Amino acid sequence: MADNESIAGILPVNKPQGWTSFDVVAKLRGVLKIKRLGHAGTLDPMAQGVLPVFVGKATKACDILPDTRKEYTAGFRLGITTDTLDITGEVLRTQQSDITFEQLESASEHFVGEITQLPPMYSAVKVDGKRLYQLAREGKTVERTPRKCVVHSIEILGFDRSTQQGEMKISCEKGTYVRTVIDDIGRELGSGAVMMSLVRTYSGGFDIKDCLTVEQIEESCSQGRLAQIVMPTQKAFEMYSDVRLNERLTALYKNGVKLYEKQVGKTSKDSSGLYRVFGFDGGFLGLGRFEDGLFRSFKNFF
Repeated sequence: MADNESIAGILPVNKPQGWTSFDVVAKLRGVLKIKRLGHAGTLDPMAQGVLPVFVGKATKACDILPDTRKEYTAGFRLGITTDTLDITGEVLRTQQSDITFEQLESASEHFVGEITQLPPMYSAVKVDGKRLYQLAREGKTVERTPRKCVVHSIEILGFDRSTQQGEMKISCEKGTYVRTVIDDIGRELGSGAVMMSLVRTYSGGFDIKDCLTVEQIEESCSQGRLAQIVMPTQKAFEMYSDVRLNERLTALYKNGVKLYEKQVGKTSKDSSGLYRVFGFDGGFLGLGRFEDGLFRSFKNFF
């Protein structure tokens, strides 16, 4: 346990269908024998796919991931609406639907760009300190505030006119509800629509091809290979430039001393953003930035 507790990094997990994101973290706490775990980007139980799990000191990165883009493959069906906006909910209405591929594609274009969504009642959004899905399970419906979100693209991957079922690929920013997009497209078409399945294929800089199943992680742990499968924390911040410090500057930086431009080899005019900071031994120290012409730590991971 002591060895594992010292491990820090990111485990991109392929969340199985039927599990909550919390279920995954709870299971991995037992498998990894590590208490300090967190995750980024909650997935609904019916969804599967990319769930970045942060291990040890890397949990500090959960809320500051620079890559906020998400990609999903979603199955859908026209001609039906439910209270949850997906097939697991109570059916509210069904109707005959004979929408064509061209009509579907045209309607979906209306929901690309910066759009406004009403968070679904079955969601983790909090209202007056209580999750919406908790209120929904109590049979309550409350006033919700529409939210702005960004959808980069919607691609209809396939559509069967005879069954009115199909699959779409959605690229969006965090905070976008895919089932709401599908419901809105259904409303635009006048047919109604529900989400039938959902796979997140990209999140926080991690692709589904990089993800491990819970079973694969269990097997690696049983073989003592946890350190080999945990990705380094700095991978989540690859879009930032690097600052590399010598031994003396590493000690100063770790003690909270602000550094001059010439010491870090950058100028405050280079960028107003963040930098990945590495110590003299190549170890990742965290993120730093310039403030009033001096370089200081923003988030430490040592």
